[in-house]
Amino acid sequence: MWGRVSCRCRLLCGGTWPGTGVRARSETQKSETWYQIYLKGAKKKGDLHKQLFPGMLKPETLHHEELAEMMKTAVLYHNGPLVALNKPQGLAVTGKPGELTLLSVLPEVGQHLGFRQELQIVRAPGKESSGLVLLSSSPQLTKTFQNFFIHSRRAQKPTVTYWAVTVGVPDTTKGEIQVSLKLDHVRGMDPVVPVKAPSRQALREGVKKTLTHFFVEDSTCDSALIKLQPLTAFPSQLLVHMVLQLCPVLGDHVYSGRVGSVLGESFLLPLETAIPQTQVLNDLLLHRLQITSNEVALLPLHLHLHQILLPQTSVAPTVLIAPLPPFFSQTLWNLGLQMSGKPRNN
Repeated sequence: MWGRVSCRCRLLCGGTWPGTGVRARSETQKSETWYQIYLKGAKKKGDLHKQLFPGMLKPETLHHEELAEMMKTAVLYHNGPLVALNKPQGLAVTGKPGELTLLSVLPEVGQHLGFRQELQIVRAPGKESSGLVLLSSSPQLTKTFQNFFIHSRRAQKPTVTYWAVTVGVPDTTKGEIQVSLKLDHVRGMDPVVPVKAPSRQALREGVKKTLTHFFVEDSTCDSALIKLQPLTAFPSQLLVHMVLQLCPVLGDHVYSGRVGSVLGESFLLPLETAIPQTQVLNDLLLHRLQITSNEVALLPLHLHLHQILLPQTSVAPTVLIAPLPPFFSQTLWNLGLQMSGKPRNN
């Protein structure tokens, strides 16, 4: 069963991306990934956004039918009632009625795969993150997975792994980030903010204790590739946790403004003065990313749900993996960062 997943994962990595070690599919094959389809449109229209960051998706430029066709090619695994797909960055999983989301095209994806029952979302990353989405047409299987995730969380055993590229390098190569978080209401926005020593009353009223394990996979003088394993679930948890390490995720245009710098030394700005803004990058980092300061606002969030652990069942392997988006792999190449066992860019 695992062989089916590995084979399919390789097939979805169309194109050889520098520094990834991923082999390209034959150009003669008829099947294409969603980002190959999208890039064809980019070349025809001359869209700068798509050319700068290959594999970027702008849902607002698509019709419902176009997105449905692309998501059919995003399927990584299908066995019985279980489906896993690789969600592009920038695509919301759910939304208001009438909005173009992953949920809005699931009926077409399910029909394409031969489902009669409706596909339900079991696990998925947020809109600005890419990566694995776990779907099920069986309420019983969904409950089995959810119970497994709950029990693993209580036992502090991580079940999901994210890859992130950060601006800055943590002081230690691995560690834990423990902090209480809450949703605040500031200037008409709902940012996530840390709470020091929350009271029992605060914990009952929306403040949540959060925990993330992190491991520095590789680093340069001003950037890092980091493996993140959250053991709790809270909106924007990973973004805020990395900001608290003074290493915001690349492409974070919401929380990175909380990190200031003087003479090369980073520090946290007071929350009341830090507002969401386009991420600020130094000239050296811009040069290595091969973008200008005017193009930073187009920079996608480099946070990818790479792996999910599952309980032993008859319909799934115990590990599902989603390949990195093309723009993420290109960034690793540009910055000289590598994953374990991959050739380094010299």
